[in-house]
Amino acid sequence: MALEIRERQREGIIILDLDGRITAGEEAAHLRETLRRLVTEGKTRVILNLQNVDYIDSTGLGALVMGFTSLRKAGGMLKLLHLSRRNIELLIFTKLETVFEIFDDELDAVNSFFPGRSVRRFDILSFVQQMEQAREE
Repeated sequence: MALEIRERQREGIIILDLDGRITAGEEAAHLRETLRRLVTEGKTRVILNLQNVDYIDSTGLGALVMGFTSLRKAGGMLKLLHLSRRNIELLIFTKLETVFEIFDDELDAVNSFFPGRSVRRFDILSFVQQMEQAREE
């Protein structure tokens, strides 16, 4: 399944709505190229909306990390929005939840780029505790 990427802006922040899978091959390459183009255009404050991404493989994770690194070097930031339970677990297992800021509300993700605005981040600890509780039941 090809990865579709739709670009939009909210308060000067680029939001990429992804639909499909982020996997080895053209999907991960398409994401890397899109993020590279944004850096070239000087658009370095980016949110990836992963609500419609059902699968990320190791190459896809690499594309996320490379995008994060490229944007950071350019003085920007890459943040993640609306991850599925499986994709949150993947970030936790790979320890990448310590790298990325994760949000479950778009307004909070946008506000996180503006100092002084109220922001509620995704609560990883609560998520992990819920996972452990579910395993015990």
